[in-house]
Amino acid sequence: MLFGGWIWWIFLLGMLIFLALAAIVTWIGRSYKKKRRLGQKPRGVMNVVANGAVPLALAGLYGLFLALGAERYAVLCLFGFIASVAAITADKFASEIGMLDGMPVSLVGRKAVRKGVSGGVTWAGLAASAMAALIIGIVLVPLSAPYDFVISQYLSVCLVVLCGFAGSLVDSALGYYEEKGIGDKFTSNFFCSLAGAALGVMLFASVALWLGLL
Repeated sequence: MLFGGWIWWIFLLGMLIFLALAAIVTWIGRSYKKKRRLGQKPRGVMNVVANGAVPLALAGLYGLFLALGAERYAVLCLFGFIASVAAITADKFASEIGMLDGMPVSLVGRKAVRKGVSGGVTWAGLAASAMAALIIGIVLVPLSAPYDFVISQYLSVCLVVLCGFAGSLVDSALGYYEEKGIGDKFTSNFFCSLAGAALGVMLFASVALWLGLL
């Protein structure tokens, strides 16, 4: 593994890509959403914290482990960061594209719900979620792999897509409880990013260990 220092620009780029994609997908079907009052409320500081706390923590841990010479842990933090960004991006795509599809179904209750209700999923939303995670994977993995990754880029991208998609499902599942007064959008966003990161670290470590590379 080649470590040329704390590659801070990859972490910055990851968050900038998320913000850019989030802005773009928000405009898709804007007139339809506005006509039916399906648009989400403007996000504030809490939303930034909910989406960015986990990626920021992993970026900091990457630098810390690298400074301590714990390169293996630094690798896991880097991959966890990418998986976390994939999860929050996937969730954003699922929310914005999903409301343009037919009647959503509650992921937990398995019953049809109104558009815009937290916890509902549609086929278009699920497909958009996977596509968003794929975009993050094919952009960030090749940029990161020359520095730190120890498994193939193709496999890494596949893991990112899986983690991002799973993270968005966690958000949808928690959305069901939001409607019942347990938690809110901020807690769902936070656990979405946390789930993506945690699953990413576990899967990456498991695959690398199985291949004898970590």
